[in-house]
Parts: sequence; structure tokens; C-alpha cells
Amino acid sequence: MTLQDFSRSEYVSLTTYRKDGTPVATPVWAAADGDELYVWTRSDSWKVKRLRNNPRVLVTVCDVRGRIAEGAPSAEGEARLLDKDGTAGVRKVLARKYTWKFWMVDWPATAVRLGKRPHTGIAVTFRGA
Repeated sequence: MTLQDFSRSEYVSLTTYRKDGTPVATPVWAAADGDELYVWTRSDSWKVKRLRNNPRVLVTVCDVRGRIAEGAPSAEGEARLLDKDGTAGVRKVLARKYTWKFWMVDWPATAVRLGKRPHTGIAVTFRGA
């Protein structure tokens, strides 16, 4: 597995862990920049809450529905929640990768929320990287 395996994939399954250790996988957009993989999610999402308790994650290449093919690249890592400036940087990284798809999701949602962008950037660093 390399960071580029995840960067080339349109979706990755981000597995976070509940307090009792139960894994919860969610398909997300992700893009690499430098030696980290970046994800963007709603600030009030359960994954943000779980990451506040436990930064351990498992990232696996998947499809839009979160289905994982046999032998798909996978790696364990640690995630950290980013501040407002870090989240703005994640937006730029994702916009470069997903171009019009990203803006089709981000801008209408921002208009509905009257300019507010209640999202949090997540940076994943892989073990042994």
C-alpha cells in the first residue's frame, strides 16, 4: 500500500472506532498532499465525535457505496482533526482532485447555510510512513 493508492481512488472507506472498539466504516472522498491523506466531513458527524475519543483509523480503497473489493489496498493510521485554516487547506486539496464535483456539493450547500461551512478537515498519517 502507498499513499498514492488512496489518492488515485475516487473513494476510500474511513473506519473509525466507537468507545467500545466497534469499527464504523464510511465511504468518503480523500486526497493526498505531502505525506498525509485528507478527508472533509460535517463537523457534527459521528466520525468527528469518534475521532475525538480515538484517533486510530483504517483506510481502505472502496467504491461510492463503501464496498471493498478483495485485495483492495488498506492501511492503519492516525487521524487528527484540523482547525479552520487546516480545513480551508483540505477544501483546496479536494477541489484540485474532484474539480467540478466538489464545487457542485460545496457551494450550493454553503448558500443554503447562509455562508456557513460547518465542516472539519481530517488529516490521516499512516504508520510506517
